[in-house]
Amino acid sequence: MKPTAMPASRPRAAVLTISDSAATGRRKDLSGPAVAKALKGRFDVVAGGVIRDERRKIEAALRTLAAQADLVVTTGGTGVAPRDLTPEATRAVCSRLLPGIPEYMRAEGRRKTPYAALSRAECGVCGKTLILNLPGNPAGAVDSLQSVLELLTHVVDLLHGRTEHARQP
Repeated sequence: MKPTAMPASRPRAAVLTISDSAATGRRKDLSGPAVAKALKGRFDVVAGGVIRDERRKIEAALRTLAAQADLVVTTGGTGVAPRDLTPEATRAVCSRLLPGIPEYMRAEGRRKTPYAALSRAECGVCGKTLILNLPGNPAGAVDSLQSVLELLTHVVDLLHGRTEHARQP
């Protein structure tokens, strides 16, 4: 009898909300929990948190979470306000950027709102971890994530050396 292969465990994800108002308790974090819920089924959400919009803190949190997860998803800080520094922090910790992923999110987001074009979201690789920035609005964050979720799982597989994939049509 041939042994049955054990199912591969799901990749691990971390969700980081970047918001001054949520970090100080002036508003409830709705984006982080919404994104964590949207990741379930494809990823095990193993870590998360809420921090202020401070570039050095964002960079430190991204590095810490990248050591714990295969995917780090951020919400917030991707716009044009003076304290929106998530893209800069993401670029600082990533060795390679994947510009096509946020470009795809913005293109899909334009179907619902012209404000999607204002997103400065980034996506990149830190070690063997993929980092993706999402908008701070809960609906926008979930919509953006869902538009690229299949791509994210594929990239995580590639980063971990799983390069044998079913042939695409």
